[in-house]
Amino acid sequence: MKNLDFNIFQPTKANLQPEAGRVLIAEPFLQGPYFGRSIVLITEHNDKGTVGFVLNKSTELYPDEVIEDLLSFEGELFVGGPVSSNTLSFLHTLGPVVPGAVQVTPTVYWGGDFEFLKRMINEGEASSRSVKFFAGYSGWAPGQLEGEISENSWIVSTLDDELIMTRDVENNWEKAMKRMGDIYKTWTNFPRNPAFN
Repeated sequence: MKNLDFNIFQPTKANLQPEAGRVLIAEPFLQGPYFGRSIVLITEHNDKGTVGFVLNKSTELYPDEVIEDLLSFEGELFVGGPVSSNTLSFLHTLGPVVPGAVQVTPTVYWGGDFEFLKRMINEGEASSRSVKFFAGYSGWAPGQLEGEISENSWIVSTLDDELIMTRDVENNWEKAMKRMGDIYKTWTNFPRNPAFN
């Protein structure tokens, strides 16, 4: 099933090139705990490779359980990907007020001064509505992601900033598929394991 050619189904708006701010939406039969039915926000894409974060895989942990001196934080910790799973990263909508933050979309920023962010959270100036923490990240060597896209493992598309930052991620893969048109809506009905078809 993995080798089915889905190119005939792809409308123009989903035939985008990977770049920072766009998302990778897993095709229905891509397997694995990290990337199965995942949405990955690309935060960096250049001749050195690609970096991104899985947006729709949460853990049972909370950032204040693993970050020293972080006071109460209501949002869960998300799984960013399989690379360096013992490191923490964050997306936020606080803008350039966080020193070193990199703008990824019109309102979503990546990283910046971690101690500054922690102070903002502890002083009530930032919360889970504006910050999303990730354990690990997703990474591709130069040319690797393009190879996976050519094999139809990923659809390159865009996603509303609201869906990028939401904590309610349970059905986001289905929502993203449905927003791309009628053919993609049918993909949401495919079984997670093609052997069960």
